Amino acid sequence: MIRFLKHPRTPILLLLAINLAGGFLTYQHYGMSWDEPLFYNYADSIRGAYTPQAFAPGFDFYQVFGKSPEDHKIYGPAYLLLAWPVQRLAMLFPGADMASAWHLVNFITFQLGLIAFYCLARRWLDTCPAGAATAFFAWQPVFWGHAFINPKDAPFMVFFLSALVLGLRFVDSLAEHGKIAWARLISASLMLGLASAIRVIGPLAGAIIFIYFVFLKKWRGFPLFIAYGVIAAVTMFVFWPYLWADPLNRLLEVLKHMANNPTELAVVFDGQIFRANEMPRRYLPQMLGLTLTEPTWPLFVFGLLAAGHSIWTKKWNWRAPVLVIGLFLFMLAYVVNNQPAVYDGFRHFLFITPPIFIAIGFGFQWLWEKIKHTLWWLMVVLMLLPGLLGILQMHPYEYAYYNLASGGVGKAFRVYETEYWLTCYKEALEWTRANAPDSTLHVQREIGLAKYYAGTLTLKNLDKESEDQVLPGDLLLLHSRANLDLRSIYRKYPVIHTIGRDGAQFCIIKSRE
Repeated sequence: MIRFLKHPRTPILLLLAINLAGGFLTYQHYGMSWDEPLFYNYADSIRGAYTPQAFAPGFDFYQVFGKSPEDHKIYGPAYLLLAWPVQRLAMLFPGADMASAWHLVNFITFQLGLIAFYCLARRWLDTCPAGAATAFFAWQPVFWGHAFINPKDAPFMVFFLSALVLGLRFVDSLAEHGKIAWARLISASLMLGLASAIRVIGPLAGAIIFIYFVFLKKWRGFPLFIAYGVIAAVTMFVFWPYLWADPLNRLLEVLKHMANNPTELAVVFDGQIFRANEMPRRYLPQMLGLTLTEPTWPLFVFGLLAAGHSIWTKKWNWRAPVLVIGLFLFMLAYVVNNQPAVYDGFRHFLFITPPIFIAIGFGFQWLWEKIKHTLWWLMVVLMLLPGLLGILQMHPYEYAYYNLASGGVGKAFRVYETEYWLTCYKEALEWTRANAPDSTLHVQREIGLAKYYAGTLTLKNLDKESEDQVLPGDLLLLHSRANLDLRSIYRKYPVIHTIGRDGAQFCIIKSRE
């Protein structure tokens, strides 16, 4: 037992055991987000691109992108292709349906990301500080929630982070000796290619690895680095069917679309409604400040100072930590300066957040070396508590968490977006089935999402109805995203049930008396 506790893998194994126990107990509690139904349809459809029929004359190739081809074609399906068979196995679990099985697979994927994070932290940190930093990262309520319900941004973060970790190890192997570490070359190349076949910004991980390679000046390994890039490019091509017809032009098309996201979604921010493409520059920094737990940013600053001290005293080589932390600072500066369309908090930028917690790990390491370990453990537990309490309080809406700087989710309600992805539909439809099974329910938006949980309920699309079509005794399901419930002509109808947390109302069920 003592030997196990001292093993360098013990912290991550204990963390994974705790997380997986919690995940298996709760994965069925989460409702689908509004992006999920069509995205999972994409997962079912994209496999058709790899069948002989897809290359037959007259085959409409666009059907492999599912019911929303114009949207889905710009998202590489690598994660969906790899996760789909696992999701099918998860559906064999008692009580698991399509959505909950995907939520479990998404959550397990996040745990793989924690392994990558721990491996990265262990480049510089002892086992306990690295484990503490990993737990602090894992137990952020926002990340915990997205780990289940977000099959787009959270998996990309996992693959992007893994590409960084494996890429750094590959370059290190070039610097260590003259032997060719084929396993490191192939694993790093494949992971970079897969990350790039999930989001077109995936090659940014390769750019960071290239800069690290240049810093080390091991030019004899340049042919192997070329092989690294070629294998990654081929992997991306294989796992992204949209590129097959015209790789270069379609890749540039996707890159242009992503860089100039044309969305004009309405977003509540600072008590006002903005369009996503007209958001103030402070949006991303402010959301990062309000939706990560209270100790995060003081610990981040302290960690930067600790890292700077260690680099100054030449405890570590400065190149890798500067590049890793620089990823976060560079992307934050890019967004603030260029003002692309932003919405839904920082979910699109999850992939740049691990360096925040690596920096925090540097602070944990400095304290580990300077204070008694009993005191250190007490401090770590206190730092982890806000996240754990936030997860318990917000479950299963952890992704809508706000810290005390905003007053908590109750005070943030109507000031910022909270439960913007409509996952409360699950609970709302379950309540309606239990309490008004014979009623007609008029759904304000995303009726397709509501249908998944409707059972035998009669649903109607409120957006396509006039007020006189809502009959006495009918129920209405409204949602507070962009204050749509307050902007509705039905805003004065009596409320009979709400779903929310700490005074924040996510789903509102009303009645026409």
